[in-house]
Order: sequence, then C-alpha cells, then structure tokens
Amino acid sequence: MEEPGPGEASSLRAQPAPRLYGAAASQAGRETKGPGGARGIPRRRAYGAVAVLCFINLLNYMTWFIIPGVLLDIQKHFDLSDSAAGLLQTVFISGLLLAAPLFGYLGDRYSRKVTLSIGIILWSSGSLSGSFLPGRYSWLFFLSRGVVGVGVASYSTIAPTIIGDLFVKDQRTWMLSLFYIFIPVGSGLGYVFGSAVTKALGDWRWAFRIMPCLEAVALLLLVLLVPDPPRGGVEEQREADVARTSWCEDIRYLGTNWSFLWSTLGVTAMAFVTGALGFWVPKFLYYTRMIHGLQPPCLLQGPCDSSDSLIFGALTVVTGIVGVVIGAEMARRYKKLTPKAEPLVCAGSMLAAAPCLYLALILAQRTILAAYVFLTLGELLLSFNWAIVADILLSVVMPSRRGTAEAMQITVGHILGDAGSPYLTGLVASALQAAHVDSSLWLFRSLQYSFFICIFVDVLGGACFLVTALHMDRGLPQAPVIEESWEHRG
Repeated sequence: MEEPGPGEASSLRAQPAPRLYGAAASQAGRETKGPGGARGIPRRRAYGAVAVLCFINLLNYMTWFIIPGVLLDIQKHFDLSDSAAGLLQTVFISGLLLAAPLFGYLGDRYSRKVTLSIGIILWSSGSLSGSFLPGRYSWLFFLSRGVVGVGVASYSTIAPTIIGDLFVKDQRTWMLSLFYIFIPVGSGLGYVFGSAVTKALGDWRWAFRIMPCLEAVALLLLVLLVPDPPRGGVEEQREADVARTSWCEDIRYLGTNWSFLWSTLGVTAMAFVTGALGFWVPKFLYYTRMIHGLQPPCLLQGPCDSSDSLIFGALTVVTGIVGVVIGAEMARRYKKLTPKAEPLVCAGSMLAAAPCLYLALILAQRTILAAYVFLTLGELLLSFNWAIVADILLSVVMPSRRGTAEAMQITVGHILGDAGSPYLTGLVASALQAAHVDSSLWLFRSLQYSFFICIFVDVLGGACFLVTALHMDRGLPQAPVIEESWEHRG
C-alpha cells in the first residue's frame, strides 16, 4: 500500500467486511496472539499485571473518597459551609478533567508506564501535603486536591487501555470487570479507612499521611511487574502498522462515533449521580440518625462520630463487588442474543435505580432501616455499569485512539457530572438551611430535597444508554485507509 500523504491518513473509504472492536470483536472468534493475549507476554505475567493495576485502582478510589469519610472533621477544621465543602470535589474533578486529555494524548503515543508513574507521584504528593495545612489555609487545601485530581487523571485514562491490550474475548470482559470492581470497593474502603484512622488516632489528617506509603508500594509494583504491551497487539492491527494521527483527527473520528457519544452522555449522568451521593450520603445518614434521636450533634472539640461513613463504606464495598459481577455476567449472557446487550443492561440498571433512590429519601424520615435498604439496592443497580461502560468503549473505538477516547469520556463525564454535582447539591442544601436556621429537621430535609436532582439525572442517563443501543448497529463510519482492516460499531 502506498504511504498516505499529509492529511490523507484520516481519509475514508468503504470496507468490504466491517470488523468490530474489543468485546465485539471477540464474538468473531479471533485467536489470541500469545499465551496471555498480547504478543510475547506470558499468561502469568499478564494476570500479575492486572493484579497490580487492580491494587492501584483500589488506592486510586480510596484517595477519591477519603474526604467524604471525614467530611465533618474537615469542615470543622477549615470552617467550611456545605457549599464550600462541595467545592472540594469540584476542584479535585476539575484537576482531573483538565489533565485527562493531555494524559490521553501521551498514553496513545508514549510509554504508558512512565505516564502512570508520574500520575501516582503527583496524587500522593498532593494528598500528603494537604494533611499538614493549618485551618486558616483552606485555599491551599483546595489546591492540593486539584493536584491529586491531576495525578489521578493519568491512571483513570491509561490503565484500562493496558488491560485492553493484554486480553481478548471473554478474558478481556472478566479482567475489565475485575479492574472496575475496585471502583466501588475502593470508594467504600475510602470511607472506612478515613473514618477508622480518625477514630483510632484521633486526627483525620493521619489518613492522608498513611495512604502515600501504600502508594509508594504500588509504584514499585507497577515499575517491576506491569508490561507496556503493543497497542492493539491482541487484535488484527499491530501498533507498528498504524500511522500517527493528530489529536484533532482523533477528536473528529470520535465525533462521528454515535455509540461512543451517547454512551459518554450515559456515563456522565452516572458520574453526576454517584458523585453527589458518594460525597453527601454519609452526612445525610448522620442527619437521619440525629432526627431519630440516635445521634447527638457533632461537638466543637474532638472528632465527629463517623459510624455512618463506616456503614456506608461497607455497603459500597459489598454492593460494588456483587453489582459489577452481576452486570458483567448479564452483559456476557445477553450478548449472545443481541449485540445491544451492554447498553441495554446499563439503561435498565439506571432506570431501576431511580425509584430505589427515591424511596430511600422519602422513607428515611420514618425509618432509617428503609433508607439503608433502598440505598443499598440503588447502589447495587448503579454498580452494574462500571465494567460494562468500559467494554462499550473498547468495542466501538479503534485501538490507536482508545487512550484519547478514555480521556474524552473522562473529561466530559466529570465536567458535566461529578465535578459539579457535589457542589450543586451542597449549594441547594445551604440555601434551604439558610431559611431554617438552627433546625435539625431542616439539616436533614435540605440534603433530602437536593438529592431529588440526582433522581432526575439518573433517568436521563438511562435514556442515553437506550439511544446508545439504537446506534450500536447502524450508521457505521468508514475506517481510515491506514487502518483499513478495522471498522467500529458506532
């Protein structure tokens, strides 16, 4: 084939037999290229790499959710209102989304291990430095959370693409499921770790000082045990066969991929809901126990009671593990009946979660047990989607552009999702509290009413995944000439 001239790498032409990517491609029965999937990488090393990446993902999400686990203590130390406290997550996510496109670009072109290592060092340094700040320097604490977000962006963007280049067929689905189990597990353990360390040592800051020690171990394991496989090495296209395209060409390609676009909107809605709930539910449960007379108000001196963070964290761990496994298995089974199984499972789980969350909020004032039961069901249903949405992306985006696709999905998902939802929830709650000063009941109701926004967004997310299903088999964009052996569903 002749080498394309400048600007011709992105020209399009029809292909005689469209091919599918990722999990979709696995249905075509292609054989793996080596014992572990990728060329020249033994099966044992591939599994070891996934174990290390899962461990780092666990620490990654523990770092995200330490803040909600000790939120009352942080608010007291820095004298933050609910609206200001919600900004902590907004600053964190803003750092992540600003850095994600850069890391996606680097991850598609340069060493992924080096990029991941830089990210781990950044987020560990930001987390550690924030623990030494006195109360009058709250703005520096906000800045440190932004640095943590920048570091986390590298891992969230690049790590799934390494797994995608190590395995194919059902192995890829299960390895991604295992990897994404550690999102809810890490989130739950973040609550548990933060509150447990605060109880044991009497100071919330020690949670931020112990985590970097674990992250140093993770960095060493990454350097020693995780390979950087060829991009697309387990599929028909080799990395060496792909001409490098510009970032603008990659974005134009993704802009024509309707499956990717609509699933990204669905992921955005899911991020909005889980971001707001994950940040504020422990405090909501704290207020619920207060109005039932089971919990005294937080004292001015000493750490606040964090029992609700421990309970909610444990529920998040359990529902995360069970939900991811059930969701992945449902998608795997129904994929044999229809190629639209993945977005349909995502849509069904989000639409079913909405009434569960509504009942949890409405019944909480009558009985705290009902609140826990329906919150657990809602979390379980939302957890169905963690691995499936990643498999959708790998199924519809060509290998050489998956890092950029991950980055764009993360950027859009966070900037319209959980970057603003904790702040918006806190802002509405603060406005309601201002109209009812010194009312324990309205401390509860302010968060209760602000959570109704999440239910509305949850339903919109389910609708977006339904539209994704409509586009999975229609309107196939043609592949670039330089990647003429590839086609995607989109």
